[in-house]
Amino acid sequence: MIKDILDDARKRMAKSVDSFRADLARLRTGRAQPSLLEHIMVNYYGNPTPLPQCASIAVEDARTLVVTAWDRGAIDAVDKAIRESDLGLNPTTAGTVIRVPLPALTEERRRDLIKVLNKEAEQAKVAIRNIRRDANGHIKELLKAKDITTDDERKGEEQAQKLTDEHVKKIDEIVAAKEKEMMAV
Repeated sequence: MIKDILDDARKRMAKSVDSFRADLARLRTGRAQPSLLEHIMVNYYGNPTPLPQCASIAVEDARTLVVTAWDRGAIDAVDKAIRESDLGLNPTTAGTVIRVPLPALTEERRRDLIKVLNKEAEQAKVAIRNIRRDANGHIKELLKAKDITTDDERKGEEQAQKLTDEHVKKIDEIVAAKEKEMMAV
């Protein structure tokens, strides 16, 4: 029974780490990456649509993304969505191609992005700790129902703590790598 609870906690913690990795793809580094624009929603004929579903995103060079709308009627909507995003980008349109130059990151902007990175990391760690709390709660319920002994409860909680420490360490490693990448000029 405890094994099932810990397996579920392990899966949920791994999903939290994966979700954190996906959130980091939106944080800008010095290079152009298509993932930077993938979360932008375009008002495509009155419906909010993710940008990758109405246009292709490619890297032209280290500082420029190229967005090619599949429908000529959507070009203005795609351009507007990129401009209005929280990324501070200024696209230029030429026919069916939208070029998105990425301005160089200043030292101050890099520091702000690292603060955002650390805030996201802390939220991921809190999610992992909440999963540990849920697992410990289930273990305590088993103890109350007299399905396990006090020793089993203690061992289960220790294993849950080990899982938590392991996943928090993964998040710290991801943060350290991303910080290094962001500070590289």
